[in-house]
Amino acid sequence: MWRLYLLFLGFLLAGLNNVTPAETCGEGYGTSQGKCVDINECLEDNECGPNAYCSNTLGSYYCTCKPGFVSSIGQEKFNASYNVTCNDINECLDIKCGPNAYCNNTSGSYFCVCQSGFVASNREEKFKANQKVKCNELECNRLDSGSLSEQIPVALKQILIELKSTCMQKGVTGEEMLQILLEALESFLSKTPLTDTKIITALFEVVEKALPLVGQLLNQSSISQSLPHTRVEMLVQRRPTAPHGPFSLSSNDVQFNSHWETAVGNSYKGFASASLFQYQSLEIPHVRSSDNSDISSTKISADQFKLNSEVATIAVTNPNTMRLERPITLNFSHLQEAVRNITCVFWDSALEGGAWSTQGCSVVQSSTNYTICSCSHLSSFAVLMALYELENVFELQLITWFGLSLSLICLLICILTFWLVRSIQSTRTTIHLHLCISLFIADLIFLVGISQTENKVGCAVVAGLLHFFFLAVFCWMCLEGVQLFRMVVLVFNTTLSRAYLMAAGYGVPALIVIISASVNYRGYGTPRYCWLNLENNFIWSFFGPVCVIIVVNAVFFLITVSKLAQKFNSLNPDLNSLRKIKTFTITAIAQMCVLGTMWIFGCFQFDEGTLIMSYLFTILNSLQGVLVFIMHCLLSKQVRDEYIRFLTCVTTRQKRSYSEFSTNQSSKSQVSKSIQNTGESKI
Repeated sequence: MWRLYLLFLGFLLAGLNNVTPAETCGEGYGTSQGKCVDINECLEDNECGPNAYCSNTLGSYYCTCKPGFVSSIGQEKFNASYNVTCNDINECLDIKCGPNAYCNNTSGSYFCVCQSGFVASNREEKFKANQKVKCNELECNRLDSGSLSEQIPVALKQILIELKSTCMQKGVTGEEMLQILLEALESFLSKTPLTDTKIITALFEVVEKALPLVGQLLNQSSISQSLPHTRVEMLVQRRPTAPHGPFSLSSNDVQFNSHWETAVGNSYKGFASASLFQYQSLEIPHVRSSDNSDISSTKISADQFKLNSEVATIAVTNPNTMRLERPITLNFSHLQEAVRNITCVFWDSALEGGAWSTQGCSVVQSSTNYTICSCSHLSSFAVLMALYELENVFELQLITWFGLSLSLICLLICILTFWLVRSIQSTRTTIHLHLCISLFIADLIFLVGISQTENKVGCAVVAGLLHFFFLAVFCWMCLEGVQLFRMVVLVFNTTLSRAYLMAAGYGVPALIVIISASVNYRGYGTPRYCWLNLENNFIWSFFGPVCVIIVVNAVFFLITVSKLAQKFNSLNPDLNSLRKIKTFTITAIAQMCVLGTMWIFGCFQFDEGTLIMSYLFTILNSLQGVLVFIMHCLLSKQVRDEYIRFLTCVTTRQKRSYSEFSTNQSSKSQVSKSIQNTGESKI
């Protein structure tokens, strides 16, 4: 026991004196200032060997292979004393770099490279598989001049040859190709006058073909360059997922607004580019259509319009831009204040080698200094201004003013007739009265407000009122057909409740207008007229109900005519009533034909139709009131009799007044004569 006690006492004294016997430190520990401390085996050179990491632990250590290597014994951790080596892993056996790419193994790693003729979407020569990089074909063959006309200048073909040669060089950048394009075009535009449409078409095609390739090879995310004859703005997005949302490109004179969904298209290539290429001070003539040419009516003639903006070419990565789901908008600054008609156009190479066309483009908003265009495809665009007022506009306006003024007078006479003449009061007269009231208000609004497009809200209100009152005209016309049908079927003795008439004549149009405005309130008012917008088939909120009413009335009239024919064939004693209803029916059918035909021509008129359609619509529309007055008043014997009675009464009163005036004058004359005679006798 005493020995153990002495040993314990020795350890205690050694601890108090900070002295530890060397023989008490275990393996992997050493002494330092009398203490047992861990030995860091990893400080020794080549402890674990090449391609391995050494990790120290208390009293020991372990080795692990570097990423891309595996131990020869298959264990993750090992000791240097085991003579283990770290061997390279060939990642290319398991990793796939994707289509059009191949894998290169390196010591401890790997990298992917696009095949020859393909370019990485992130513009890096080497990339990893997990970066989701796509190798896209670099279509340098797009720059072949074979698709262009053989008559184009050699200078344009030379530009394509130089661009294609540069494109096929390894490691070329979009910045280099863009510089070559701009310098070549500067030289071309400064020397070559653009008088041939085939040359203009080829010029636009060169730019449209080159810009997507420049965007594919561009290292920068955006670029802007300006030269005396050209200016370019470009945006590029490079990311694993497709970009979305709106974007804008603008120069001093043109602003291009669109969405990245439009630039990408249906298949995302790992990048997307959008370009605005502006030709500064470019004069382009317009080809006049020949008499025997089979050219679309959307072609613009040189003798009618001139350029009033800079020309801009729009190009994106999406190859399918002939019909866009989302239209693009272009804001053009005018070269001079617009004092006449403005038109948005694009260059259509299919029209006799090239010409301006309005197909797919429309004016969204226009002022004296700028125009906003909306187009459903991509190409080269501009704004044209009429050299003079459109042909025959003055004649059409004169017809409109004269005809509508005459119609308003006739309709006012009709309203007074159906309202004040008691002898003709009936359900049918009530229908005529409200038909004339609706047509009177519609014509008055048309005359005053159809062209007041400056105030958008006011124009929309005018369009809504025209929509309502013209629909009311057709609804009252339909009620007339219903009333005639009831008169024939129910043997001449039937009336319709005034409440029902009002609900059908004014309630139905009001309901249609409310629903239409709720669905698309922006459809009321256009840049040209305060009428329904033709886009998205909104015009059918008017023509749809009109077509239904015309079909319903046609059915009623056919049945009515059939019944009348049966009654005339039979020995019906009430022949006079039958003849009256026959006259009423013929008049109503004539009225429906006139009004229906007018709006068939009106459909073409508001869609910028031909001159013949414009004249037909103007004449029929302006003389509606006159025709209604003739059909419902002058052709009605009962109304004519009332007019004759009224005129006779007025004439009788005038004669009586004249007679009384003459009698008074003669009596005065006689008195003066008697006085004179009396005076003479006295003398």
